[in-house]
Amino acid sequence: MESPTHEVEYEQMLLSRHSFLNQRGGRRKDSHMERSAYIMLSRIRVQGPMSIGELSDAFGLDASTLNRQTASAMRAGLIERIPDPDGGMARKFRLTDEGARLLDAERDGIVDALGMVMADWTDEDVAAFAAYLRRFNNGIEALGGRPWPRP
Repeated sequence: MESPTHEVEYEQMLLSRHSFLNQRGGRRKDSHMERSAYIMLSRIRVQGPMSIGELSDAFGLDASTLNRQTASAMRAGLIERIPDPDGGMARKFRLTDEGARLLDAERDGIVDALGMVMADWTDEDVAAFAAYLRRFNNGIEALGGRPWPRP
């Protein structure tokens, strides 16, 4: 018999497969950005302007990967490079107005899709599920040493 942890692993794998997909298996038709941009912009929104080094520490990715991702997001008009607001040497990235607008639209689309998935759940069930997901993510973040700031 498989352990409950095996069941969690399998369900987590399926969840990651579905997170940004529509019911036919492709990107949502109203999707405005790639998953990596959505996650990066979400982090910058919560934390404030971030340098390549800070993004590297936050995501555990090398600078070359983040240079490609930030360059793509800049070309799309989602972020802009600014001097460090705290006077440091490294330039930082912040959301543009268009980036914030598209991030909000993307999040609204995801929230709407989740609302359809959980339409027959009670508010208490949704709150309990969110609490378990937060606890699960906090555990992963603690093991990896990369806590994610929450609004």
